[in-house]
Amino acid sequence: MTVSAIRSLFQKIVHAIAKPGAANQTGNADPLADILYWTRIGAQRQIESLKIQFLNYWEEEMKKPRNADPKRLLRHGFKTYSQNDEDGVIQEIFRRIGSGDRRFVEFGVQTGFECNTAKLLVEGWRGLWMEANAASASRIRGHFAEFLESGNLQLIEAMVTAENINALLARAGLSDSIDLLSIDIDFNDYWVWKAIDTARPRVVAIEYNAALRPPLSLVVPYAPTHAWSGGNYFGASLEALVRLARIKGYRIVGCNFAGVNAFFVREDLCGDLFLEPATAQEHYEPPRYFSSVMSSGHAGRPGRYLEV
Repeated sequence: MTVSAIRSLFQKIVHAIAKPGAANQTGNADPLADILYWTRIGAQRQIESLKIQFLNYWEEEMKKPRNADPKRLLRHGFKTYSQNDEDGVIQEIFRRIGSGDRRFVEFGVQTGFECNTAKLLVEGWRGLWMEANAASASRIRGHFAEFLESGNLQLIEAMVTAENINALLARAGLSDSIDLLSIDIDFNDYWVWKAIDTARPRVVAIEYNAALRPPLSLVVPYAPTHAWSGGNYFGASLEALVRLARIKGYRIVGCNFAGVNAFFVREDLCGDLFLEPATAQEHYEPPRYFSSVMSSGHAGRPGRYLEV
């Protein structure tokens, strides 16, 4: 096959993939389109099979004695718009402590389609998103225009650092009365939370590095312009975050099943509502990044609903 013929075939494949409707039935006049159609069907079946396997795995994990305690948050996890099961864990935390003023702050939201506060926004909460990527911020302005215009959502396009976080919160008028702070910037999360001294959110959700198991108390050196490289060198261990939380007056109350996010509640709100002891050893969840196959039905597309 000549180079030009290979190029032509490649262009056909790209065109067919870009326009799925062109290959939607067997017996298509274009053999390539027919092949692509069945390839897509096969991929969809594989994905559905993975989801079923994950549900079976989830159910087996929930049967373990460790997860039987009703105060453990793990079994409450589910996904609506979050990356994994964070939506359910957050819902259960606020069911226990009350929703307060229903205000959130999240940074590192990307397009907002898959983050920890999109469900809260849809439910009528008000808050602030901060996103450094210009293309992602542009998509937020387009898709979430109605929320932005109503004032329920503020967007600041900026790279969050330890040096500017307090000023950014003040700029948005959200230094006080934050119910949920969600931090997911893939590298300097620990240092940014440590730097916050103008606000004391009721709940903090923050990414931890599950590769660094307790009792390791480790954090990457602060590097404000550094980004995650795709490997397991990033962020902080759960133990390091638990120690920081104690200094700031927070208690760990759980981690999500995927082993991605840890949840902390302000000490004055905890009472006996959450599982003790409040240690990294007790609440650590290993990396189960395959949990992203958890289904919420169709692809998440947050939008405005009417309450009836």
